[in-house]
Amino acid sequence: MQRFFVQNFGCRASQADGAALEAALENQGLSAAPEAAAADVVVLNTCTVTAAADEDARRAIRRVKRDNPGANILITGCYAQRAPRELAAIPGVTWVIGNSHKTEIPDILAGSSLPYHGAIHVEDIFSRAEFLAAPVEDAAGDRSRPNLKIQDGCNNRCSFCIIPFVRGRSRSAPAHQVIEQVRHLAARYKEVVLSGINLGRWGREPGSSMRLADLLRRLLDETPIRRIRLSSVEPMDFGDDLLRLMAESPRIAKHVHAPLQSGSDRVLRRMHRKYRPRHYQDRLVKARAWMPEAAIGADVMVGFPGETAEEFEQSRCFIESLPFTYLHVFTYSERPGTPAAQAPDQVPVAIRKERNQILRDLAARKNLEFRRGMIGRTLSAVTLHEGALSDNFLKIDLASPRPANELIDVRIGSLTAAGLREHDPLRVLA
Repeated sequence: MQRFFVQNFGCRASQADGAALEAALENQGLSAAPEAAAADVVVLNTCTVTAAADEDARRAIRRVKRDNPGANILITGCYAQRAPRELAAIPGVTWVIGNSHKTEIPDILAGSSLPYHGAIHVEDIFSRAEFLAAPVEDAAGDRSRPNLKIQDGCNNRCSFCIIPFVRGRSRSAPAHQVIEQVRHLAARYKEVVLSGINLGRWGREPGSSMRLADLLRRLLDETPIRRIRLSSVEPMDFGDDLLRLMAESPRIAKHVHAPLQSGSDRVLRRMHRKYRPRHYQDRLVKARAWMPEAAIGADVMVGFPGETAEEFEQSRCFIESLPFTYLHVFTYSERPGTPAAQAPDQVPVAIRKERNQILRDLAARKNLEFRRGMIGRTLSAVTLHEGALSDNFLKIDLASPRPANELIDVRIGSLTAAGLREHDPLRVLA
C-alpha cells in the first residue's frame, strides 16, 4: 500500500481541494503518512497568486527531494495549471497535474505503476464547464472546521490577478450536492466553512434563480449543521438579503470578509474592480449596524502600479474610517500574463514594503481595539485542537483544555498578544 502526504498552499478553496483529495486517495487504497519524509507520494497543492507563493512551492519541492529522495513528487493546483513545464523541469518532480485534472489524481496514480519524470496532465481550464470538486469527507490535518468548496473559477478580470486563468470561469456546485455534503459533515462537525474562488457568485450561472442567500436558507432548513461560516465574498455580493440573513440567524457566523484591495477610486479603476469606495463603505456600514460585534475583514493591496503617495494616503484614510477588525495586507506582485505586470510606473519594492507595514500597523491597532471591546462578554466559540475560535473570528485561549469540535460559550477575561483569554476565576483568586 502506497503512503501519501498532501501539503496545501494558498486560499480556503485550495485547502478544501486538498481535503477532498486526501479522502479520494484513501478511497483508492492509499494510506496517509504523518509527514512528507515518510510518504511514497508527496502531493504539493500549490498557489500562484504571488511570486512568493511560487517560490514557496519550489522551496517545498527542494525540501522533499532532500529529505525523502525516494518519494514521487506530484505538483497540482494553480501553479501547476499556470506553468506546468517550468515545474516539470525541476529535479525530483514526477507528475504535474493542473486544476483541469485535479479530480483525476487518484486514477492517475492508480494507473502509474512506472512513474516517469515530468508527466504533465494539464489542459485549457476554460474547456472545463463542470464544477470540479470531489466530496470533502472530513477536516484536513488537525483542523476541526472543514472547508467545503461550493464554487470555483471567476468571471472577473482584475488587472493584477492570474487566478481566473488557472481556475477558469465561475462554476457552482449543485444545491442538492452542497446540502448532502453539509448534512454529512454535520454528523461529525459543529462548524463548516463554505469557500470558493468567488463565493458570492454561487448560483449565478444562466438559468439559475438561486443565490447564495437562498442556498444558506436551505442549509439552515434541511441540515442540522450548528454553524456555517462564509469565507471571502466580494463586496457587491454582500447584498441586503445576505447581510440580513447573517444578522438574523444564530447559526451563521458573524464574520464578513469583503476584499477591498484599495480605498483609492483611481487605483480601483486601474485594477478593474467593479465597485467604488462609496459602494464598499455602504456595505460595511450596514454590516456593522446589523451585526455590532461581527468580525469585518478585508484583503488590501499596496504598491499597485502607479500608486502615488496621495493614492496610498487616500486608501489609508479610507481604511481608518471603516469598522475593520482585521486586514490581510498584500504587497503587489507582478504576475506574468496580467495587464498590471506590463503597466508603467511600477512602484519600487522598498516603497511597497513601507506601505505594507503602515497598513499592518493600522490593522493591528484596529484589531486591538476590537478585542478590548470583548472583555467581559460571553462569546460563542468552536473548540480547536488548541484553544477556540469565536463566532466573530477571534482566537481564544481557554482556562482549561476541552475536546476539539465543540460549541461552547466563553466568558472573556483578558487579552493575549493576538487574541483573547477565557475568564478564569481560579487565576483571579490567586
